[in-house]
Amino acid sequence: MSNTALLVMDIQKGIVGRVSDPEYLPRLTRAVEAARQAGIPVLHVVVGFRSGHPEKSGDNKTFSALPAGVLTPEDPGSAIHPDAAPRSGEVVITKRRISAFAGSDLDVVLRSGGFSHLVLAGVSTSGVVLSTLRQAADLDYRLTVLADGCADFDEEVHRVLTEKVFPSQAEVTSVEKWAGSV
Repeated sequence: MSNTALLVMDIQKGIVGRVSDPEYLPRLTRAVEAARQAGIPVLHVVVGFRSGHPEKSGDNKTFSALPAGVLTPEDPGSAIHPDAAPRSGEVVITKRRISAFAGSDLDVVLRSGGFSHLVLAGVSTSGVVLSTLRQAADLDYRLTVLADGCADFDEEVHRVLTEKVFPSQAEVTSVEKWAGSV
């Protein structure tokens, strides 16, 4: 598993706080702990902007709607949720768009570390997970999605993606099955 990395994406207070499933964070924490115990690096991916949002385009429907100050260093909601907080030495990647690769140095970090297999978890399934999966597949990474380690604000969209769309490009499994196999 030395070529495997767990990507924990957008588990920021202001984002994960909107997930309605009270068991979501405990499940995600189980995946993070299993990775750490197995010696699988955990990479934390966050969405963030500079003060004043200079990276925000009026042409980007998602990000142009953000209120001033949101997801900036001054925003307490941009911090990684303490239940999934990085340990010393764990890499935090800041992205500027939906995909974990867009506007970040993720690909450089992964290739420098020799990682070819990515295990994806995060909020939201229809956002960061979908966009990252598609881009990672195009970059020839082997992929695993932890279906219940992902959450979406629309349960039906989550179901369709994890049951019908993702399996064409990734192995889709549960946190418990994955954690038991590493």
